Amino acid sequence: MPQEALVRSAQRGDKDAFVRLVKDAELTMYRIAKSMVKTDEACADALQETILKAYGSLRSVKEPRYFKTWLVRILINVCNQMLRTNRQVVLIEEWMDTPAASTSSYDKVEIQEAVDSLEDDHRVIVTLYYFHDLSIKEIAQSLDIREGTVKSRLNRARGKLARFFGVNQREEGLS
Repeated sequence: MPQEALVRSAQRGDKDAFVRLVKDAELTMYRIAKSMVKTDEACADALQETILKAYGSLRSVKEPRYFKTWLVRILINVCNQMLRTNRQVVLIEEWMDTPAASTSSYDKVEIQEAVDSLEDDHRVIVTLYYFHDLSIKEIAQSLDIREGTVKSRLNRARGKLARFFGVNQREEGLS
């Protein structure tokens, strides 16, 4: 059953449809939560809270095709609230398992160090864009910011990453 039909079915009270939707987004949600909160326990709490909030407000989904974006937005808000409440430092730990990541262990450590060196707002955007393949528009919707803001933060993050690796942006076509 296509996602849009599952969303409509879940909105009509089909709990199995909601479970399927959450299971389809589970890995992405885990990686995003893990990139924002420190521990596995905090990650599990964030996922649980997100699922409860999503289930409670499922009828507010206006565009079923953007269900996953809507769910990610709830997750990001939950993680941000947890970070504010607990005053934790944002870390990225598990995103290195994505296929887009380099295969060398040394490269993985270096990439993780580079991304970890970014400010929180840049780190989240880089993670969503490069490691979860969300579009600029989807990131903007998820974070409730303008697309131009996403683009400028992504551009600044690219510049910082290029400097981290000692790459001239113009020569490498990163600008």
